[in-house]
Amino acid sequence: MGFFALYFVLMFLGLGIAIFPLLEKEYPDADPFMMVNSFLFYWILGDIMVRFFFQKLPVMSVKPLLTLPIKRSTILNYILGKSTFSFFNFLPLFAIIPFGITLLMNDYNNSVVLFWVLTLIIITLIVNFLNFIIESLSAKTELSFLPIIVVAGSLYALDYFNIISFSNLISKGVISVANHPILILIPILVLIGLYLYNYKILKEKLYIDSSLQAKVKEVESSEMAWTKRFGDIAPFMQLGLKLMMRNKRAKSTLPILLVGLLYGLFFYPGKTFGDNTWMSIFIGIFVTGSFLINFGQFIPAWDSSYYKMLMSQNFKYEQYLKSKFTLMTISVVVLFVLSIPYVYFGWQILLAHFAAMVYNIGVNTHVIMYGGSFNRKKINLDQKAAFNYQGTGAVQWLIGIPLMVVPMLIFGLFKYLFSFEIAIIVLIVLGLIGIVFHQKIMNVITNKYLASKYIMIEAFDQEN
Repeated sequence: MGFFALYFVLMFLGLGIAIFPLLEKEYPDADPFMMVNSFLFYWILGDIMVRFFFQKLPVMSVKPLLTLPIKRSTILNYILGKSTFSFFNFLPLFAIIPFGITLLMNDYNNSVVLFWVLTLIIITLIVNFLNFIIESLSAKTELSFLPIIVVAGSLYALDYFNIISFSNLISKGVISVANHPILILIPILVLIGLYLYNYKILKEKLYIDSSLQAKVKEVESSEMAWTKRFGDIAPFMQLGLKLMMRNKRAKSTLPILLVGLLYGLFFYPGKTFGDNTWMSIFIGIFVTGSFLINFGQFIPAWDSSYYKMLMSQNFKYEQYLKSKFTLMTISVVVLFVLSIPYVYFGWQILLAHFAAMVYNIGVNTHVIMYGGSFNRKKINLDQKAAFNYQGTGAVQWLIGIPLMVVPMLIFGLFKYLFSFEIAIIVLIVLGLIGIVFHQKIMNVITNKYLASKYIMIEAFDQEN
């Protein structure tokens, strides 16, 4: 995480230093300052989206404090004040301040630049507190990420099709504040309002008995008779499927299937995509492997709550792993079939998706299952489902390299040296090799899990 933080700091710092001369060079007839302001709407929209998925309100165990002579207002102000020191609030400064210094060096008005920088800092804090309100409201729905995606997509569409030019409105608003400093009271008042609203939301939850309300659910059952055709691995397949249907965290893998299936629509309709067919393999891997990636990366941590009990049963470990492999393989084939309509954008797309399907089955299923043998963090299945990073370790961050980057590099290399068709054939051949040697590969993976069995039991007994 430290590496990623440093990476983004350097990226924003480079952006802040380089953006003025780059805009001046590419658009000599335009004012770089005005152009940057015209993109502020997209920055704010992107900032809200990123924060929603990655930034959480600082966690603090407050119940012990409620029995002490400490004012609730003190606790709440501390928590909200602590959120202002988030990395997400400091990161934009590495671009804003260098760009402001560049403006001063190019003889822009000192007062205008100062209040422009101050306005963006206030906007950053506004987004910070707005994000917590959005999270609080969206948490009431199971698919909590869908409303924010729909709203953000709608705002972007309204601006893109010039129905309502939010980019123009934001640009004019920020420039007006910079030119008329008294107007800075408006964003300050908005910031105070959002702070007070967050205070109100948290205050309603700040009671010792706030989490004691019992929840009553009607039990639903399913025989899943179709799994019996898979023989001795059927009980484990049923266990995995029931886990996904009954637990909050595991349910998150199901709506992501739809998101993954529609992922190609963000790229394929573009007019210039035909010149970038190498991207089709990345999209194909993701579209056909969305379940494989999201479910497979947490094997066997999905069963961490009862892993010790599971390991005490009389069964072959290979059966347990084979059931996970079968579920992932079925998902890859089904997602490929559902993605066939992408042929509308060209036969190369369908061919790339087919190659990605074979590669996912023959290579990526084995890669992700081998990576699972390094999982050492317990997963709390009852926590919030959507975009919950509890239980995520280094394995989940690094596994993306062999899953996504390696096939792209292979495809890109052979496409560059030979042709698109040869690159497709190479990926298919690699997938077929993995399928042919599946049993031998599974033996190696099984031995790795058996070697790590007691280490996992001990690790899963620990709380994160």
